[in-house]
Amino acid sequence: MADTWDAIIKLAKDGEIKISEHGYDELVSDGIGVREVVAGIFDGVVLEEYPEYPKGPCVLILQKDKVGHPIHVVWGIPRNLTSPAVLVTAYRPDPERWVDEFRRRKQ
Repeated sequence: MADTWDAIIKLAKDGEIKISEHGYDELVSDGIGVREVVAGIFDGVVLEEYPEYPKGPCVLILQKDKVGHPIHVVWGIPRNLTSPAVLVTAYRPDPERWVDEFRRRKQ
Protein backbone atom coordinates (compact mmCIF):
# COMPACT_ATOMS: atom_id res chain seq x y z
CA MET A 1 0.00 0.00 0.00
CA ALA A 2 2.74 2.41 0.93
CA ASP A 3 4.48 1.84 -2.41
CA THR A 4 1.48 2.89 -4.49
CA TRP A 5 0.65 5.83 -2.24
CA ASP A 6 4.29 6.96 -2.09
CA ALA A 7 4.48 6.86 -5.89
CA ILE A 8 1.24 8.87 -6.19
CA ILE A 9 2.54 11.51 -3.76
CA LYS A 10 5.79 11.81 -5.72
CA LEU A 11 3.88 12.18 -8.98
CA ALA A 12 1.64 14.84 -7.42
CA LYS A 13 4.70 16.77 -6.19
CA ASP A 14 6.04 16.64 -9.75
CA GLY A 15 2.72 17.90 -11.12
CA GLU A 16 2.04 14.63 -12.94
CA ILE A 17 -1.70 14.39 -12.25
CA LYS A 18 -4.60 13.49 -14.51
CA ILE A 19 -8.30 13.57 -13.70
CA SER A 20 -10.27 10.73 -15.30
CA GLU A 21 -13.49 11.52 -17.10
CA HIS A 22 -15.40 9.65 -14.41
CA GLY A 23 -13.46 11.59 -11.78
CA TYR A 24 -14.56 14.90 -13.28
CA ASP A 25 -18.17 13.74 -13.41
CA GLU A 26 -18.11 12.70 -9.74
CA LEU A 27 -16.41 15.92 -8.63
CA VAL A 28 -19.07 17.97 -10.37
CA SER A 29 -21.96 15.88 -9.03
CA ASP A 30 -20.74 16.32 -5.43
CA GLY A 31 -19.70 19.96 -5.81
CA ILE A 32 -16.03 19.28 -5.16
CA GLY A 33 -13.38 21.42 -6.81
CA VAL A 34 -10.44 19.87 -8.65
CA ARG A 35 -7.98 22.31 -7.07
CA GLU A 36 -9.08 21.49 -3.52
CA VAL A 37 -8.68 17.76 -4.15
CA VAL A 38 -5.26 18.18 -5.70
CA ALA A 39 -4.16 20.55 -2.93
CA GLY A 40 -5.43 18.15 -0.24
CA ILE A 41 -3.62 15.08 -1.52
CA PHE A 42 -0.59 15.66 0.71
CA ASP A 43 -2.68 15.45 3.88
CA GLY A 44 -4.61 12.38 2.75
CA VAL A 45 -4.92 9.21 4.81
CA VAL A 46 -4.90 5.81 3.11
CA LEU A 47 -8.05 3.82 3.92
CA GLU A 48 -8.00 0.92 1.46
CA GLU A 49 -5.73 -0.46 -1.21
CA TYR A 50 -6.75 -2.01 -4.53
CA PRO A 51 -3.52 -3.46 -5.96
CA GLU A 52 -5.34 -5.61 -8.53
CA TYR A 53 -7.69 -2.95 -9.87
CA PRO A 54 -8.02 -3.70 -13.62
CA LYS A 55 -6.84 -0.27 -14.76
CA GLY A 56 -3.87 -0.21 -12.36
CA PRO A 57 -3.11 -0.17 -8.65
CA CYS A 58 -4.99 2.42 -6.65
CA VAL A 59 -5.80 3.53 -3.13
CA LEU A 60 -8.83 5.01 -1.40
CA ILE A 61 -7.81 8.15 0.48
CA LEU A 62 -9.61 10.22 3.07
CA GLN A 63 -9.03 13.88 2.30
CA LYS A 64 -10.71 17.13 3.38
CA ASP A 65 -12.33 19.75 1.20
CA LYS A 66 -11.53 23.46 1.53
CA VAL A 67 -13.85 23.84 4.55
CA GLY A 68 -12.68 20.65 6.26
CA HIS A 69 -15.44 18.24 5.26
CA PRO A 70 -14.42 14.66 4.42
CA ILE A 71 -13.92 13.52 0.85
CA HIS A 72 -13.03 10.04 -0.33
CA VAL A 73 -10.72 10.02 -3.33
CA VAL A 74 -9.46 7.05 -5.30
CA TRP A 75 -6.01 7.75 -6.73
CA GLY A 76 -4.27 5.33 -9.04
CA ILE A 77 -1.46 4.76 -11.50
CA PRO A 78 -2.26 3.25 -14.91
CA ARG A 79 -1.42 -0.45 -15.20
CA ASN A 80 2.07 -1.10 -16.59
CA LEU A 81 2.98 2.62 -16.38
CA THR A 82 4.75 4.75 -13.80
CA SER A 83 2.90 8.01 -14.51
CA PRO A 84 0.65 9.94 -14.11
CA ALA A 85 -1.23 9.84 -10.80
CA VAL A 86 -4.89 9.55 -11.81
CA LEU A 87 -7.85 10.77 -9.81
CA VAL A 88 -10.18 7.86 -10.55
CA THR A 89 -13.16 9.10 -8.54
CA ALA A 90 -14.02 11.35 -5.62
CA TYR A 91 -17.15 11.65 -3.53
CA ARG A 92 -18.54 12.81 -0.21
CA PRO A 93 -18.83 9.67 1.93
CA ASP A 94 -22.27 8.60 3.13
CA PRO A 95 -22.43 8.62 6.97
CA GLU A 96 -24.82 5.65 6.76
CA ARG A 97 -22.06 3.54 5.17
CA TRP A 98 -18.95 4.71 7.06
CA VAL A 99 -17.85 4.83 10.70
CA ASP A 100 -14.81 6.05 12.64
CA GLU A 101 -14.88 9.50 11.07
CA PHE A 102 -15.37 8.02 7.58
CA ARG A 103 -12.32 5.77 7.92
CA ARG A 104 -14.00 2.35 7.96
CA ARG A 105 -16.97 0.81 6.15
CA LYS A 106 -19.87 -0.30 8.30
CA GLN A 107 -20.12 -4.07 8.58
